[in-house]
Formats: sequence, C-alpha cells, structure tokens
Amino acid sequence: MTSANRRMYVTDPVSWIPRVLSKVYSLWVGATFPFVECGSRLSIHYSVDLLRPHASHIKLGDDVLIAKDAWLNVAREDDSQTEPAIVIEDGCVIARRAQISARNSIHIERDVILAANVIIMDHNHAYEDVTRPIRDQGVTNGGTIRIEAGSWIGQGAAILCDRGDLVVGRNSVIAANAVVTRSCPPYSVLSGNPARIVKQFDPAKQEWVLGSSRPAAVASEKREPLSLVAN
Repeated sequence: MTSANRRMYVTDPVSWIPRVLSKVYSLWVGATFPFVECGSRLSIHYSVDLLRPHASHIKLGDDVLIAKDAWLNVAREDDSQTEPAIVIEDGCVIARRAQISARNSIHIERDVILAANVIIMDHNHAYEDVTRPIRDQGVTNGGTIRIEAGSWIGQGAAILCDRGDLVVGRNSVIAANAVVTRSCPPYSVLSGNPARIVKQFDPAKQEWVLGSSRPAAVASEKREPLSLVAN
C-alpha cells in the first residue's frame, strides 16, 4: 500500500464501507439478475438504476465497471424480441451518472470508456400529436447504435439515434459535451453540436490530420495540432 493510500485510511477510517457495499451488491446482481449473459468480475455501484426485468434484455462482458448513479434503461414495449437491447463488452467503464437507454440495440464494444454524464439513446420521445402530453405519446421507433472497441466518450457527450444505424468507429474520441447524431469512421476525434470530425488518423500518411471542421486550404498550410478537451 502506498503512503497516500495509508493516509486516506487514517483520515477516513470508514471509507471502505461504500466499497464493501458495492462489492456485495455486484456479487448479488451478477448472481441473481436475469441477464442474457453476465461475465465475471462485474463491478456495479449499489446506487445504479437498473430494474430487474430490464436485465433480461442486457448482456454484460467480463470486467465491466458501472459507477455511481448510472442508469441502464430498456424502453421496449414488445418482450418477444430475442436480441439484447444493451450489450456492454469486456473491459468497459460506465462512469458516474451515465445514461444508456435502448429500445432496439445499443452495442458498446470492448474497452470503451464512457465519462461522467454521458447519454446514449437509440430512440426519442414521440411528440407529433399536439393534443396529448408528450409523456403519453410513448417513444419513437428509433434506430441502432454501435460504439466500436477502444473508443472514449467524453464528459457530458450525447450519442443519439432516432432512425437508421449510427456507428462510432473504433478508437474514436467524442469530446466533452459533443452531440453525435451521425456515424464516424475509425480513429476520429469529434467535437461540437452537432459533432464534426476535427481530427482523424490518416493510414496512408501514418499521422493525425485536421478534420472537416476547418477549410482544407487552412489545414494544409498550418498543420498545427488541435487542442481538445474531452474529460
């Protein structure tokens, strides 16, 4: 144990209580919830909002971490659908207050990191009938979302798909507070609302180049690195 850790235990002797609670809760959820599949070494905080019936539409891999106050929601109206609504593969991290709400399919491939306050939804609230409150109109048919392996979704980012298929290519970065509504190729950095590719790895040149959010002539003349905040 490092000296910093020893100091933490001395100054906060009850700091182990939440960790023990989460450990016990993780074992209980993994053993008793009716997941499509639940891998080993699940770590899920006891405050996570996950209804037991929804677990039957969720598949979890090994070494998945779901942090405090996250929300996993399944918005299906038809329980006859056999494919999982939410798939979270090996080694994924779902940080605090992240929200994943699926009607059709949200597939998060291995080693993806979701930072705090990220929201991922493959549907929306219906609103077209102006004679009824929106809360009474249900949800749209929606689309599907796939976040490919090794990607990093920054704090407060939103990935939203109301129709079709949205794919975030492998090892991509979504900047803090970006709003992604379209697919992007692998090795992309996206920022803004709506999100645009601001940087991308060029396999032919074997280097990162500026993306489409700046004029091509300016990008080719300056080639300066682009700073990006994606906590």
